[in-house]
Amino acid sequence: MTDREQFRPENHPNDHFLLTTVVGSYKKPKWVDRARELWEEPDSGFDDDNWQEAADDAARLITGEHERAGLDVVVDGEMRRTEMVEYFAHRIDGYEFPGRVKVWGHNTFDKPAVVDDVAYDEPWLVDEFEFTDSVAERPVKVPITGPYTIARFSFNEHYDDYEEYAYALADLVNTEIENLVDAGARYIQIDEPALAMTPDDHAVVGECLERIVDDISVGGANGGSSDASDGVSEEVRVGLHVCYGDYSRIYPEVNDYPIDEFDVELFNDDYQQIDVFADPEFEPDLALGVVDAHHAEVESVEQIKQNILEGFKVVPPEKLTISPDCGLKLLPREAAYGKMENMVRAAREIERELDAGEIDVGLAAPSAD
Repeated sequence: MTDREQFRPENHPNDHFLLTTVVGSYKKPKWVDRARELWEEPDSGFDDDNWQEAADDAARLITGEHERAGLDVVVDGEMRRTEMVEYFAHRIDGYEFPGRVKVWGHNTFDKPAVVDDVAYDEPWLVDEFEFTDSVAERPVKVPITGPYTIARFSFNEHYDDYEEYAYALADLVNTEIENLVDAGARYIQIDEPALAMTPDDHAVVGECLERIVDDISVGGANGGSSDASDGVSEEVRVGLHVCYGDYSRIYPEVNDYPIDEFDVELFNDDYQQIDVFADPEFEPDLALGVVDAHHAEVESVEQIKQNILEGFKVVPPEKLTISPDCGLKLLPREAAYGKMENMVRAAREIERELDAGEIDVGLAAPSAD
């Protein structure tokens, strides 16, 4: 497992350290959406350079917002991205786009159809990471939609089954992560919301992850050193994010996944499923959602502290990461920022109380009312 201490800020005030971050997406400023619309209109005169400037400005703004809230690891809020499957399919050879489909409410996305062997052409996220890393003062995490979710959330008009299709995509994600690591990325998050919807496929996701992390070394495929001869370098942290579902159907199988961190959405049902992970022993680090990503009410510091204590039922403090339940793109920015700010304050207060011996992590924590 990787050393999470690399993400501890210099001069951190507490001996204990609860890593704080966000899942990925964040509310876009309205002018970014308008800039994209202009860029996609053939006769608007809004060219690639104009769009690049707008996207850079938005990424700089949101990265700074994350740092101002005090997060230990930041994301640019996915300012350049559209829907999580559509965005990557447009960057992978082998897809056609037959038309938009409704996903929920009035929201639609351009659902891709795979019609040929998927193939890797140019890096998907390296430019995004390099820009964010250049403007950030804190470490940067890179979320990537996982191969199983891309396969399940698209039309399969080419492969014999979704298993073969997902494995082909996993090999491409492996190549992308190699390029990201070469560019300096040290924290990668694989997003697999489809796993919660089809949990019986947990073995397929496990094989995808094995392919994803295969022989990832700092320094690249042609050189550099790696602390792991068959797998991901110990300098690179790999997390898996899964949305709300019946976790008893994928646990303890998660313990066999080649990941450093498992990110779960548990605030959603008031931590009723936290005990699922208590027996047998939870092996990866736990990234615990402690604020609601679906409602704009900002949780108090005290409520978030009670939520953090729920995590100690499963892992000790040195294996607990604090984050929202999911991406924050549906919330007003003011509410999203308030949640992040209170989340960081709560984590720092818990650290001080741990240092003072005021919290016994061996005792089950009460659920917040």
